[in-house]
Amino acid sequence: MREKRIKFPGAIYHCMSRTVAGERLFKTREKEVLRKMLWQVAEFSGGEVLTYCVMSNHFHVLLHFREEAALSDRELMRRYRILYPRPTKFQTASARILERKLALGGDEASKIREQLLARMGDVSEFMKTLKQRFSIWYNQNHDRFGTLWAERFKCVLVEGGGFALQTMAAYIDLNPVRAGLVEDPKDYRFCGYAEAVAGGAAALEGLRKIWCNYAGPVGAAEALREHRMLLFGQGAEAGKGGVIRREDALRVLEREDGVLPKSVALRCRVRYFTDGAILGSTEFVRRFHADWQRGRKRAVPEAGHPMLGADWGGLSVAKGLKRGIFD
Repeated sequence: MREKRIKFPGAIYHCMSRTVAGERLFKTREKEVLRKMLWQVAEFSGGEVLTYCVMSNHFHVLLHFREEAALSDRELMRRYRILYPRPTKFQTASARILERKLALGGDEASKIREQLLARMGDVSEFMKTLKQRFSIWYNQNHDRFGTLWAERFKCVLVEGGGFALQTMAAYIDLNPVRAGLVEDPKDYRFCGYAEAVAGGAAALEGLRKIWCNYAGPVGAAEALREHRMLLFGQGAEAGKGGVIRREDALRVLEREDGVLPKSVALRCRVRYFTDGAILGSTEFVRRFHADWQRGRKRAVPEAGHPMLGADWGGLSVAKGLKRGIFD
């Protein structure tokens, strides 16, 4: 999915965006600012961050948009103010003016509501707002001007409530392990799993929702335990550096006709998780694929390509990959 309007009520998305030319621009301060903005913009948009990872030249976020009832003017203004945690005098005055116009009612108030609501519940608007706000901050603080981000972001629609969601979350949290920065993602402070381990309430709630099952909700401690077991393949791969070389993976897959253990495959760069467009069971992929294609004015071919390279538990994607799945 590309940077067009994408809106499936109640949907979960994995979004990823890179800096221009993949330049490694983000150090500790920049990662922390982007992390905070990510949570702020998500709350404004009506989204729940399930997990995330901020790296030196890109970020990932797993985002759930709730199906919301009509929002009151009070809630609209609360969310508007979230975007300005330390407002300037101008921003404070602007918020008061908006509030007065909403209270007066009429056509102008209706237009304001429409403009605010159009920015909510929409993954494209979420990414646009987040990237623009961070770009402004970054350029102002680094005496820089011009484009910060590559033109497009990647987005995968993820089936919720089960294996697809849990596997995607593990893939995101293992980014610093794949990059060789840490051996355990809990030691990388700019990912959802590490924030949850540290006791961050919102991150813990996101992880808990990832591991909710059809039998009912799970507690935070159980969610942490289950997620760690998936990250490390029940401990079998822990402490071994966490990274399998691409050459070794390709040898196993292409020349030895083998299948990697899932815990090992997750520590490779598997393009299905960023380029697959829709990820879930074959039934889920087929259900959403037609709408996705029609929105881009394309013919609707048969959907559902099984994921290769590991025992993915029957997961499918909308887009089969023309090149190798490891990059």
